[in-house]
Amino acid sequence: MQNNINKLYLFGDSICFGQLVNAHKTWAVKLSQELNKIENVNDSFVVQNAGVNGNTTRQALLRIHYDVISHNPDFLMIQFGMNDCNYWADDICLPRVSPKSFVANLAEMVDRGLSIGVKHIFLNTNHPSNKGNIPHDDSISYDKSNSFYNQLIRDTANQLLDDGKPITLIDMESVFKSHISSKKKFGLENFLLDDGIHLSEEGHSIYNENLVPTVVEKISSFLG
Repeated sequence: MQNNINKLYLFGDSICFGQLVNAHKTWAVKLSQELNKIENVNDSFVVQNAGVNGNTTRQALLRIHYDVISHNPDFLMIQFGMNDCNYWADDICLPRVSPKSFVANLAEMVDRGLSIGVKHIFLNTNHPSNKGNIPHDDSISYDKSNSFYNQLIRDTANQLLDDGKPITLIDMESVFKSHISSKKKFGLENFLLDDGIHLSEEGHSIYNENLVPTVVEKISSFLG
């Protein structure tokens, strides 16, 4: 067993897990590879992906102790929202997790991480989707709901920063919109799978180009 192992835990849903894409082509694997290239660091770096397909923040809180906290990570990345913002037919036109509960759940995840000594936490917004209106209710747009929950993530991150919490917001929604606007030949559909939600290999490449270097730079500042 190696000593001084640094650990980053990725805690999220299918966007974090990399659903429907070969594991070695996901942004999570790329992040692990790049963190292990940090110069002037003799310690080993371990990245564990605790993403679970379909999870909301409510479900995630039920497993955070076993999947994350019990392993005492040094760094934590949190990415939820695309399931929280969704509407199921039997929920009577209410989101799976209400905005108020979503914000509270994110804040609790952060507090639980910091309580066991996590040095820094990354909080991500989600990329846009092409899902459109909810099938059982044409008056509800999944895209607008996703965008609204992204704003809740930004607001939560800003509040946590105001409270002195060691947080970095990675705004992937803004990154995708900027990238697409600069590539006139490519639309959002080029970066998503046919379901209009999950990342294609090209979508993972945008995370590789933007999220990965941001995380590596920040973590390097703790290890250098």
